[in-house]
Amino acid sequence: MGEVVEFKRPKLAQQHKGNTLCRSGFHKWEVQNEKQFDVKRGKLITVYRCKRCLKIKSKAL
Repeated sequence: MGEVVEFKRPKLAQQHKGNTLCRSGFHKWEVQNEKQFDVKRGKLITVYRCKRCLKIKSKAL
């Protein structure tokens, strides 16, 4: 029979790391798709995604 490996639960501080910043409005945006064409608006847009909470925003150029 194999060895029993006990897993430790992550601490609350470690589990929610970075989420408090995003809730306060301090997202860490990085470019996901640059210069993508939006057919409805007829403009080039850049898609941003937050590194911590994975929220998406887009900005027209």
